[in-house]
Amino acid sequence: MAGIKDVARQAGVSVGTVSNVINRPEAVLPETRARVLAAIEELGYVRSESARQLRAGRSRIMALLVLDMGNPFFVDVARGAERAAREAGLGVMVCNSDQSPAEEAEYLGLFAEQRVCGVLVTPADATGRNLEAFSRHRIPFVLVDRVASGAGTCAVSVDDVRGGALAVGHLVSAGHRSVAYIRGPGDLHQIRDRREGALSALADAGLPPEALVEIPSDRLDVAAGRDAGARLLGLVPRPTAVFCANDLLALGVLQALYAAGVGVPHDIAIVGYDDIEFAAAAAVPLTSVRQPAVVMGRMAAELLLEESDDEDGTHEHRSVVLQPELVVRASSSTPR
Repeated sequence: MAGIKDVARQAGVSVGTVSNVINRPEAVLPETRARVLAAIEELGYVRSESARQLRAGRSRIMALLVLDMGNPFFVDVARGAERAAREAGLGVMVCNSDQSPAEEAEYLGLFAEQRVCGVLVTPADATGRNLEAFSRHRIPFVLVDRVASGAGTCAVSVDDVRGGALAVGHLVSAGHRSVAYIRGPGDLHQIRDRREGALSALADAGLPPEALVEIPSDRLDVAAGRDAGARLLGLVPRPTAVFCANDLLALGVLQALYAAGVGVPHDIAIVGYDDIEFAAAAAVPLTSVRQPAVVMGRMAAELLLEESDDEDGTHEHRSVVLQPELVVRASSSTPR
């Protein structure tokens, strides 16, 4: 691979002139600049990012660490972050913790080794120890889809308590008096908040907490939804409606009910969460609580860029809470 010395030799200029053409082209005479650019094109020269990174002390890469890249919600978050990063001349390294605190710790260590300019992270470690250890590297990070526990970091999240209340309030207003809550891992903050919102909607309707029948799940994917749907079918008495902690669970429940010949929404109504693209395209279009995922990713990246560019220490950490929206489709209605 051609190096900067090869370009300088080909163009008949110094290495410093080639560097100026790349980094400060306005400082080089037009005819000299044209000769250097022609040499770069002919030799196929590509600037060494690793060398530039060593000089600058950090890379032009922003890291994004999410719980599950198989979930289209996080794909949309990544899309929003990537747009903001590209506008700032940065790239995005997207990694998947798979909801594992151990894998999260390994990736955070990798980010420190790579000297990334900052990290967007949806934490898998509920204790916060991984991020506490990572903070010693003085690399800025922003929490995504998570409320900050203190004032020491920026965060962008959605009001999940409100989202849970919208979902179950909708079902209660349709006449349902017993609602199953199919959730993911109980240590996830989002899961707890959506449960809190669901209980508040029941209380507002004068219904007891027991009207929310919880069906736990270790995962937040379609297969876990199918398993939870099978358990739902075995309940006696059986709830007439289901609120799922995300759309992938809801799609799995829908598959399980369809296979068992149970009608949706006539026998059991379903509401999901996230409003991923597949929700509207399901065999029975899925009612869902929409999160502004692309906006969330973009805002988180912008906060990270603001902090990473702060040289005089004036950056103030902010916690942004976005509002969810209920999108009603065919999967929810008045019970038979």
